[in-house]
Amino acid sequence: MKQYAVPAVTGIQAKYKMNKPAYWILGLLMVPALAIAQSSSKATVTAQAQKSLTPADSVAMQQLYFEGLRKKTIEDSKGAGDLFARVLQLDNSNDAAMYQLAMLNKAQNSQADAQQLLEKAVAIKPNNEWYWVALADSYEKTNNLPKLQNVFDQLLRINPEKPEYYYDKASAFYLEKKYDEALGVYSKLEQMTGLTDELVANRQKIYLRQNKLDQAAAEMEKLIETNPDQIRYYLLLAEIYNSNRVPDKALKVLQRAAQKKPDDGLLHLALAETYRSLKNTDASYKELELAFNSSSLDVDQKVRIIMGYVPKFPDASAKASALELSRIAASIHPNEARVQALYGDMLAQNDKLKEAREAFMKSVQLNPEMYIVHEQLVRLDLSENKIDEAIKHGENALSMFPNQAWMNYLVGVSYLQKKNAQQALSYLKNVVAVEPDDKDLASQAYAALGDCYHEIKDNGKSDAAYDKALTYNPDNSYTLNNYAYYLSIRGEQLEKAAQMSKHSIDLQPNTASFEDTYAWILFRQKKYAEAKQWIEKAIEHNKSSAVQVEHYGDILFYLGKTEDAVANWKKAKQAGASSPLLDRKINEKKYIE
Repeated sequence: MKQYAVPAVTGIQAKYKMNKPAYWILGLLMVPALAIAQSSSKATVTAQAQKSLTPADSVAMQQLYFEGLRKKTIEDSKGAGDLFARVLQLDNSNDAAMYQLAMLNKAQNSQADAQQLLEKAVAIKPNNEWYWVALADSYEKTNNLPKLQNVFDQLLRINPEKPEYYYDKASAFYLEKKYDEALGVYSKLEQMTGLTDELVANRQKIYLRQNKLDQAAAEMEKLIETNPDQIRYYLLLAEIYNSNRVPDKALKVLQRAAQKKPDDGLLHLALAETYRSLKNTDASYKELELAFNSSSLDVDQKVRIIMGYVPKFPDASAKASALELSRIAASIHPNEARVQALYGDMLAQNDKLKEAREAFMKSVQLNPEMYIVHEQLVRLDLSENKIDEAIKHGENALSMFPNQAWMNYLVGVSYLQKKNAQQALSYLKNVVAVEPDDKDLASQAYAALGDCYHEIKDNGKSDAAYDKALTYNPDNSYTLNNYAYYLSIRGEQLEKAAQMSKHSIDLQPNTASFEDTYAWILFRQKKYAEAKQWIEKAIEHNKSSAVQVEHYGDILFYLGKTEDAVANWKKAKQAGASSPLLDRKINEKKYIE
């Protein structure tokens, strides 16, 4: 048999959910202290009649009881329990002490002991509403549904005008799958309160369990009939149809609502979901755009919808849709920093880096407390080669977030690109000082330190930094290349340099600068024939490098091809090579160290 779905209170329902009474909160109710004291006094009188308590016993019992209340107030549960137990030793029919001891047992999850005490208490005082409430809560926690029905009957006997007890009784029937009995209780309640959202919601739930979708829908139609301008009822009815895979009926309901309130953002969102169920993608997206153009649609919901596209990246259609929706959101909510940041993210995903940078700048101005936006902005500054801006924005971020390792790194490499090695060192040292767990960051930071120390000609610290970088990532091709190149310039550890350089090429083949480095190391090792092969590969992969052409001339000279060497040196000069020895090589027609 088909089972109808009960729609969850999410999405649209979460916005327009009905205000239902808090079922099953009976155990949270507290007995007023005055009522307990009065009950205690009556219990004492009864006990005296039954057990002929002496006046001294009666005074002692009251003192024990109130001392027990005091200890309970200061959360001395054990002390309070002992005192209430002593009261019951003096008077085994003291219902107030039974209640208090039961509450202590419930707090310690001793439901069976609590139930026994409460059952005795209601037997002694059958008209005490608080005792029955506590007993109902205890039965509910132990799932003792049959006994719950009697408790609710007693509560309704004592207080027949309290709607919560009807709801609780109906809920107990529902849990027992006695659906018709629950509906009967709701019918009695409707006579008291009239038709309410709560009644409709609960009856709908039952009808759906009974596979009576039409009756569940009819309940909501009653509310729509009496409240034709309340859009939430249309949305809830559409949700019922959509949850039970009848989107064509949901669409008709929503179209009726659109005639009442065409600018409602949630309504257009519901239409988008319904059209998607009907496989009408174009109509669904159009409704989504209309929803985003509404300021009534919650910003959080818009953000969640846009983020829902991200797992579909790099699909071009998904990226374009997310970008357009984020653009609309940014225009409708111009003062929402996170919306501007999200728009920046979507622009960056679509390679619109200039516009992304502007969106991030706006987000930072609106709310400078979001660190990740600062980092995105500085990364874009660097990608756009706006080094001064990267430093400015990075140092501004560090004034608020001084311990952010990545930001220290980004500012450090920005200064390094400006050839300010000393200033770069201060930031890069901050990165390694915090011993980051991010191995990639640690590797890059130590490699950048190696570059800095090379610039200030501290070769020992430079080599140590590169070695450290490679312990974090032995396959960082750029670290391997730079380290190898600097060793070759100094003519030191050439075998180690050759191994590192070749490894960088294996990791990232056809990279001209890496091939040039390897050719230069081979040249320093006097392996001229091999050097020629690799410099030719480098030139093939980057025909515009004047430095590589000059190196080609150097190699050719040692292969005995002086005229070809001079021709390449001249070609390098024409291409912009500025080696201080280049003119001498050309004029003297020989390689000069």
